[in-house]
Amino acid sequence: MARRPFRIETERLTIRMLAREDVTAFVHYRKLPAVYQYQDWPVPYTRDLAHELTDEMEVAHGPTPGRWVQLAIDAGDGLVGDVAVFLDDAGTFATIGFTIDPRHQGHGYAVEAAAGVIGWLFRRRRVHRIAATIDPRNVASARVLEACGFEYVGTARSAAFQRGEWTDDARFSLLEADWKDWQRRPTGPPRTVRLVEVTDANLRTVSRLDRGFSQRDFVAPVSISLAQALIPPIDDGAPLQPWYRAVEADGEIVGFVMLAEPAGRQPHPYLWRLLIDRRHQRRGIGERVVLDIARRRREAGATHLDVSYVPLPAVGSPEPFYRRLGFVPTGEIDDGEVEARLDLTTIDLR
Repeated sequence: MARRPFRIETERLTIRMLAREDVTAFVHYRKLPAVYQYQDWPVPYTRDLAHELTDEMEVAHGPTPGRWVQLAIDAGDGLVGDVAVFLDDAGTFATIGFTIDPRHQGHGYAVEAAAGVIGWLFRRRRVHRIAATIDPRNVASARVLEACGFEYVGTARSAAFQRGEWTDDARFSLLEADWKDWQRRPTGPPRTVRLVEVTDANLRTVSRLDRGFSQRDFVAPVSISLAQALIPPIDDGAPLQPWYRAVEADGEIVGFVMLAEPAGRQPHPYLWRLLIDRRHQRRGIGERVVLDIARRRREAGATHLDVSYVPLPAVGSPEPFYRRLGFVPTGEIDDGEVEARLDLTTIDLR
């Protein structure tokens, strides 16, 4: 009896074996510098190479121990990307990679497809661990992995020779138990968000807050923030005056915020640090924290709240977040960061 074709259905996508019908689209995006810059396939990527690969996939029936397979991501009108999967000989450890055609990026396809394959590997293949390796500069892929629950486990320096240079490998891992825990995490808006003092009782929890690998260039770890609160940096000849709190959502410590109070030539409070743990991002917590801070400072007599951030087009830039809240760039640039200001006299803080 013939085997049923391999297929994973998600909300919007069908994930199936890469086939000859996909070759034109597959070759198109594999030839683009923006796509292959962090990949190791031959360049230029030709139709002959694609046909060799699809011929191999015709005799495969999904992820198979001891080999790589290439899965097509089909959004209904054809190929929009692919997922590569490797299973070790025992079939207990998997490695994945993914690529989305730039013409179809920005729709969440990478997260949806990767999550679908990950769920299949854990539920159907009963794998114990899934690994992924990326170039550390590939922030977009890091964001996809983090959205699927992967944990950054370290970087191997000069681990691969690609495109004429030695590059580092950032390594991520997801255990079945951690994946199940990730599925159970709260994802909706919390009922309550409070700012609480950092105390001896909650210090360890606060210090373990994880911003995620993809935000390492935008958000300082809590350890650095607490160290700078203890030994404030000097600005225009005077030390900054820190005010900091832990962020609590529904009774759980989920973040950290720190201000620099007005002093010397700094007339307005400055939102110095804002970190929401990666397990609790995309729940609207950061916005509620900023609005709470703005309300508190307006009640204390402040007219503006300042912030600075790494601007777009940096992948993962917090600029859209601050713009959405009403922060307006002042035109000043400090150490590569855009300075922006929120007018507390006009914003609706209800």
